[in-house]
Amino acid sequence: MTVSCVSVALVYPELLGTYGDGGNATVLAQRLRWRGHPAEVVVVGPGGPLPATCDIYVVGGGEDLPQSLAARRLLEAAPLHRAVDAGAVVLAVCAGLQVLGESFVGPDGKPSTGLGLLGCVTTRGRGRRAVGELVVEPSARWSAQGLTTCSGFENHGGVTELLPGTEPVGTVRVGLGNKDGSVEGAVKGRVWGTYMHGPVLARNPALADLLLSWVVGELAPLDDTLPLALRQERLRNGPAERYPGRGRARAGLDLLARVAGRGWGR
Repeated sequence: MTVSCVSVALVYPELLGTYGDGGNATVLAQRLRWRGHPAEVVVVGPGGPLPATCDIYVVGGGEDLPQSLAARRLLEAAPLHRAVDAGAVVLAVCAGLQVLGESFVGPDGKPSTGLGLLGCVTTRGRGRRAVGELVVEPSARWSAQGLTTCSGFENHGGVTELLPGTEPVGTVRVGLGNKDGSVEGAVKGRVWGTYMHGPVLARNPALADLLLSWVVGELAPLDDTLPLALRQERLRNGPAERYPGRGRARAGLDLLARVAGRGWGR
């Protein structure tokens, strides 16, 4: 399917823009323009209505109170629900992932109602906060669609449990991901949730193209020398940065060697 002009909605950057995740909208639009596809970024503030007719929606990360305000606003008239029902693609990062789930932790520490577009529940973690580099090996389904090892930066205190009908992005190799270092992310239909900042699409052009392919179909290749160089640098240095303590640095380097040995860094 081809689209005359692809509209990428950046949702409430004043509330969900703490970590620069709005850059994901720029990446999506620019990768289309480089290929000759017209594209526009539609910035939607919380004071105005969210259009339900855009092709892609980008929902970023933020603190507890803005996150709750964004969820409340998105539940009014359910514009994102209508967009998803019509076939739109959604990329939700960190707080965005939590908001799109069934429930998340509000600023008062109590469960808040999410949008229910992802089958997941987020509660407050009892252990250490997940902060640092995150490396994820995508599941076989996503690898078969061209997704390579993903690199990002996580910073969250929530613990996310997936419910039936929602699958993870893949297996965690460095970091904590959703909960305990086992899996990361949540995907249901064309809604893609991840804890990876970076922005994630600047680090992982293959993910950007996977999401774009759901809108415009097969994509022509691009010269990704620069973004792939960034990704390789993060895969090379991220594990040791995550584990800077004595002994743990060695563990990070050993893990990096396994990444290289299995080709995850390609």
